[in-house]
Amino acid sequence: MTQVDRSRLESLIRALPKTDLHVHLDGSLRLATLIEMARRQGVALPSFTEAGLRETVFKERYRNLPEYLEGFAYTCAVLQDAESLERTAFELAEDCIGEGTVYLEVRFAPQLHVGPKLPLAETVRAVARGLRRAEAARNVHPDVVSGRVPRFKAGVIVCALRFFNEHFGAEYARILDVHRHAPREELFGLASLEVARAAAQLREEGEPVVGFDLAGQEKGYPASQHRKAYQAAHEGFLGKTVHAGEDYGAESILQAIGDCHADRIGHGVWLFDTTKIGPGVRDKQAYVNRLSEYVADRRITIEVCLTSNQQTVPELAGDLSKHPFGEMRRRRLSTTFCTDNRLVSDTTCTKEILRAADAFDLAPHEIRDLLIYGFKRSFYPGTYLEKRDYVRSIIDYADRTLEAAGFGPDPKRRRG
Repeated sequence: MTQVDRSRLESLIRALPKTDLHVHLDGSLRLATLIEMARRQGVALPSFTEAGLRETVFKERYRNLPEYLEGFAYTCAVLQDAESLERTAFELAEDCIGEGTVYLEVRFAPQLHVGPKLPLAETVRAVARGLRRAEAARNVHPDVVSGRVPRFKAGVIVCALRFFNEHFGAEYARILDVHRHAPREELFGLASLEVARAAAQLREEGEPVVGFDLAGQEKGYPASQHRKAYQAAHEGFLGKTVHAGEDYGAESILQAIGDCHADRIGHGVWLFDTTKIGPGVRDKQAYVNRLSEYVADRRITIEVCLTSNQQTVPELAGDLSKHPFGEMRRRRLSTTFCTDNRLVSDTTCTKEILRAADAFDLAPHEIRDLLIYGFKRSFYPGTYLEKRDYVRSIIDYADRTLEAAGFGPDPKRRRG
């Protein structure tokens, strides 16, 4: 690809309507905001300059996953009040709007932010307020009102954790203290059930809670321990997504689907890797093939996070083309590009898609189709008919954008 072609493609990607269905609030603060909040709240940072934090914490490359996660100790520390949560959600939405990401699902673990003056439900309401403020500011623009450009929409996905200890936060310490004699795995499930019930209730109250997620270490902490939580989310008509296949293999992905009713899978990096499958599976390749066929046929969407995967998976560090997205693409799985953590990975949706285009030689019309998957597989905060109308407006806008950029109709698409 020539420099001129790449510049043209980058401009097109920025102009096309995009989604971000897998983005963590506490991994996506503005660096300047983190510094300002830390100063105001008396939170110690390794540096109080952006350059210093880029050098010491939020790096271009990380040695391993634990180093990648170190930054969350600082971001979570400044997000312990409603004002900070609301502001961070608002600024994240603003940043997304600025690069043409017009649909956003922000996920966070409310129990990491609960305190004596901040109950669980209020953490969610604070994030929702920030997103609604961003929606209101964007959607009064004359071009939006006239229908020339798409409306901005956003929802909240609440996360539970597969594992926690007393150092994860005051709420987790309280749970462990109250239930001192209970097995830890029971408490992990109990905590996630509480979050799922709160999410379903908040949705009933009109908050834009659209989904439920499970994050954290997979190995040794199976999704089956959170079956009751996902059943509560299922009965509350919430979308279900699960971090799976991120640091464990295909069996974890099947657990997410079978035990948790997963509509989408976060990451799915090891979906095709037979070496990550346990000894209980005799024909590992057949297992991978059947699972990937099931995922493809049921249109269970994989939330692909290229940059963060490359930063945390040593096997991908030197060559992004080794990422399993290439095999997902070959097998025609439903996929969507996501940022995961905009601050920690120093990325945007535009950067993620451009990196995919470079590594996998994606043509403009294929990029358009991949972006549309994101809208179709979203947990849209509205009725089905409203979602259909919204997606139709997105498709029309994407096609107009392609044509204006000189790409015209897709010659491979069947007509009439």
